[in-house]
Amino acid sequence: MLKGEKVGLRARHDDDIPVLRSELYDDHVNGSRAEGRPWRPVTPGSNDSRLVVDDNEPGHVPFSVVELASNTLVGTATLWGIDNHARAAHIGLGLLPSARGTGYGTDVVSVLCYYGFTVRGLHRLQIETLADNTAMLRSAERNGFVREGVLRSSAWVLGEFLDEVILGLLAEDWKPGLLT
Repeated sequence: MLKGEKVGLRARHDDDIPVLRSELYDDHVNGSRAEGRPWRPVTPGSNDSRLVVDDNEPGHVPFSVVELASNTLVGTATLWGIDNHARAAHIGLGLLPSARGTGYGTDVVSVLCYYGFTVRGLHRLQIETLADNTAMLRSAERNGFVREGVLRSSAWVLGEFLDEVILGLLAEDWKPGLLT
């Protein structure tokens, strides 16, 4: 398990799947905001790639996020779009509704940076998020990510186009444990 101040990132367990399905992926508003594709319900028992881990997919490393104090599942974290040639990847996370506003997001981003830069030897990490996702923007910036651009009206979310913000962090600019 990779450990931060408040959370740990571990492998996905079978008993995580029903919780993630009901609290994250069955919520059409959250699902529509988190995915780059239209929301659709997840059929129980399906091998949906958002829930079931394919250990043969080298460009996608999903984690379950647990609170360290109680070992309770609080969300998901992912390093995705891993490009070993360019030594770059993207960061994604999703917290259960009960875990939002607790500072876990900032800690998850910190642990993913450690994993990407130290464990994987990557050079660049990138985050794309909706411009109104202040929690993700704050978590990224507290970990040293820099806003690099805005994709105007690039995301279709629940009947309207929204802007997306692109943030990046280079290995040489990363400061482990930086939380401001």
